[in-house]
Amino acid sequence: MATKGAIRPGRWRQSGGKTAWIPYLFLAAPLALFLMWVIGPMIYSFYLSLTNWDGVSAPAFIGLRNYVRLFDDKIFWIAIGNNAKWVISFITLPVVIGLALAMVLNRDIPGAKAIKSAFYSPYIIAPVVIGLIWGWMYQPATGLFNSVLNAVGVEKTPGWLSDPRLATWCIIAAAIWRQVGYVMTLYLAGLQGVDPSLIDASQVDGCNFWQTFRNVILPLLSPVTVVVVVISIIDSLRSFDLVFVMTRGGPANSSSVLANMMYIEAFNNYKMGYGAAIAVVLFLITAVFIFIYLWQTLRTELEY
Repeated sequence: MATKGAIRPGRWRQSGGKTAWIPYLFLAAPLALFLMWVIGPMIYSFYLSLTNWDGVSAPAFIGLRNYVRLFDDKIFWIAIGNNAKWVISFITLPVVIGLALAMVLNRDIPGAKAIKSAFYSPYIIAPVVIGLIWGWMYQPATGLFNSVLNAVGVEKTPGWLSDPRLATWCIIAAAIWRQVGYVMTLYLAGLQGVDPSLIDASQVDGCNFWQTFRNVILPLLSPVTVVVVVISIIDSLRSFDLVFVMTRGGPANSSSVLANMMYIEAFNNYKMGYGAAIAVVLFLITAVFIFIYLWQTLRTELEY
């Protein structure tokens, strides 16, 4: 005997059929905004990259001339090289340091929470603020680094941001300082999923710390490592704030990256079409790593 007020299967299916459109109604507004503010400008940027436009007059279609000019531009290749330095730096130092910190702070040690907060706090600071702080520390006369060098007896101190050989690495150092805490947090989350019994079993078998780390912990952290590496690559490719605040790509374009070059060409030199071509190249490079990340994530989910 059916309970009073219960929904019979037929009635449930009928009710569900009548309201099946409701989820799409809720999706309509965010989807429309996404198409308007993301997909639309993206398609328009592809179109602008095929035009000669100064931002005021009507765009004039010129085909692939912006791309031909781009690959003959020396500044473009300098920016590509600097982006490569960013990528290599971001997938090495922050990953290694972040993993090491996570391994240490994953234990019950005094003050672990405070130390975690101290390392993570730079990541929640705006990159513009970090650029200003590190720019002051790099000041040749009164900056922290040269003051320390003077205090220990070094008379000839470097011009950190005015030296073409040092400028890019100085900016990368500031970015790494910000990135380490984020990587540490991701690895701390990944370590929570490592079964302690596996570690205990390896120690019973006579494995030392390094053998346990290499053969047990590191393989179990491989999904997190993929996420960390891909996110680090994407973050390094879209580096703009620190470069713009600290050097604006100088001296003599030695620290320029693609995002900074795109901004200067589009909004300082009023070459919107040329700037859009740089944006398209940057998008295509980034899309490769996004595709790798999505493919790896999908494959992992299918395996489980």
